[in-house]
Amino acid sequence: MAAKGPVPARSRSCTTSSGRQRAMLRSGTPLKLLLHRFKEAAELMKKVLILDLTAPSARGTERVLGGSSLNLDSIRKFLQQASLLGEAIQDSQKYGWRMKEPASHGWGELAGAVQEQMKTRSLELKKELKKCGVFYLNARGEIVAPHTVEVTDMNGRKRRLTAETLVIATGDRPQYPGIPGDREYCLTSEDLLSLPQPPGRTLVVGGSAEGLECAGFLFGLRLPVTVMLQPDLLPGFDQKMAQKIENHLLVSGVDILYHSSLTKVEQTEACSQDAISGDSATKRQQVSQGRLRVTIISKEGQTTQEDFDTVLITAGRKALTSDIGLERVGVQCSQDTGRILVNERDQTSVDHIYAIGSVQHGRPSATGLSVHAGTLLARRLYREDSILCDYTNVPTVVLTPLEYAACGLSEEKANLTFGEDSVEVYHSYYWPQEWELPARNKNSCYVKVICHIPDHERVVGLHVMGPNAGDILQGFVAAMKCGLTKQQLDATVGIHPGSAQVLSSLTQTQRMSEALMMRGNC
Repeated sequence: MAAKGPVPARSRSCTTSSGRQRAMLRSGTPLKLLLHRFKEAAELMKKVLILDLTAPSARGTERVLGGSSLNLDSIRKFLQQASLLGEAIQDSQKYGWRMKEPASHGWGELAGAVQEQMKTRSLELKKELKKCGVFYLNARGEIVAPHTVEVTDMNGRKRRLTAETLVIATGDRPQYPGIPGDREYCLTSEDLLSLPQPPGRTLVVGGSAEGLECAGFLFGLRLPVTVMLQPDLLPGFDQKMAQKIENHLLVSGVDILYHSSLTKVEQTEACSQDAISGDSATKRQQVSQGRLRVTIISKEGQTTQEDFDTVLITAGRKALTSDIGLERVGVQCSQDTGRILVNERDQTSVDHIYAIGSVQHGRPSATGLSVHAGTLLARRLYREDSILCDYTNVPTVVLTPLEYAACGLSEEKANLTFGEDSVEVYHSYYWPQEWELPARNKNSCYVKVICHIPDHERVVGLHVMGPNAGDILQGFVAAMKCGLTKQQLDATVGIHPGSAQVLSSLTQTQRMSEALMMRGNC
């Protein structure tokens, strides 16, 4: 059944038996978001309770306080940096640095340091919550009545609490494909750093941003990696940019399987090892690990088998909305995705229940967006503000070794929205100056600016692929919110030396490039 449209906005009631508002917040979206909300509420003497108890992964990896997206984003950045440092060591020789002995990577040191940082961040968040006066329970919540939540603590004890306003921010988790052996033998990105040893030859299942990031990180550590594009490459992103990322991975040495599906995973060599688990490298658990044999079927129906050390599932994420009592009080969810239907006020089909973050249906999912939307929601609830979150022109970044950042429409979406004749695409390759001495590939980094011609060439899409692409893009995002045009972009003085200046000097269009290629001049 097709998902229903947005729920109309409704007014909210603001009374309780004590005469004071109370808000019940379930965590999963960044805790920074919840702190923003609480501070807004605290100034008006409102009570706020956070329930945060997430079950371990299928492989037993525990989670720390902070929310799934905030912690995952931090880990993504750490892993990307580990990969980039390996490249920097190679480049450093051209800058005069000499190593007494070849550099090697220590997997255990990286895993331990990242998990220790997550533990430190979790402790800092708990201190901040206490300092703000927020009530925090390491417990699971389930809605049992319109204003009542049943709370179950870690020991199974239950009690019921009431609240005037409920905010669902439970986040999402990796989705398994539902094939034999997936939960027994496969890992997700959440489990990767629990391995006591490097993952060895790895099959990454899924062409999502998460999958390509993991593939780039592992290959950056000089591990053999194969990516199975199941189902597609970077779904939802600009496909021409996705192909450039794909080409960069291929040229680097990553193997890619096309038009194939994983049908079975079985263990051929079993062994038991201590896995790093929980909040520090000193806490360990026994896991089964050994050589894995995967069965792959091609589009034509041909079956093959290959052996890998690790199979990493990155084929999508599922919202955590199925077991928290939403149906009991009439909160409507999409039957296709399980995500919650909300209106422009982030309000569900029930007046006093709101949803923020990746649990929302049909909205972009990004940590920064969740923080921003949560702040605005708190102000509407507790300060009577009327500013709504703008879910257009939301920036995003893919932390592959060659970073990709985008804001606005993809080229495909722009052509579909305005028509190809009304869209002009300016583009250029560029060579970061820091790449010149080590003589890295000149035609790897790339930008394109998508403009709507009838609207004074207003910039409707901006895409950057290169070092620190996310940082380059951030300032242009603000300009796009203000209606940036190509003329204004051209009038911007570039900073030299710097990669971002390429965006202020674009003259070549894709139409021009295609015409040159047809004439054989390029």
